[in-house]
Amino acid sequence: MTRAQFDTLCAAHPGAVLSGPGELDAWKIGGKMFACFGHTDQRATNDDHAVVRCADTEMARMLIETGAAGKPAYFRGAWVRLDLASLDESEAAHRIAVSYDTIRAGLTKKMQATLPAAARRDLEAQ
Repeated sequence: MTRAQFDTLCAAHPGAVLSGPGELDAWKIGGKMFACFGHTDQRATNDDHAVVRCADTEMARMLIETGAAGKPAYFRGAWVRLDLASLDESEAAHRIAVSYDTIRAGLTKKMQATLPAAARRDLEAQ
């Protein structure tokens, strides 16, 4: 998978915004990051991996232990590193959707009310 393909999957989510200059190179919803690549100064070369959030730390731990994902530098808890070169498009779409849904659900109700309607997805087995 390429960075452009990953970006396309992220952009498909309602209200998703690519960060601006001076920020981490990341996709956000309501000002909160749901996918990260590194610093924007290196945006042209941030194309080998992405960091996304899992629904919980147990899922992140399982993905890391089975080799399906890596442990990201500077992130803790339920965040995992996905190596784009070996990432299947359907797995990428699923991981992005889980991260987006998890971060969006954690926003304040006031912030959620300002966002475009989200697609309803079942968060089980994530």
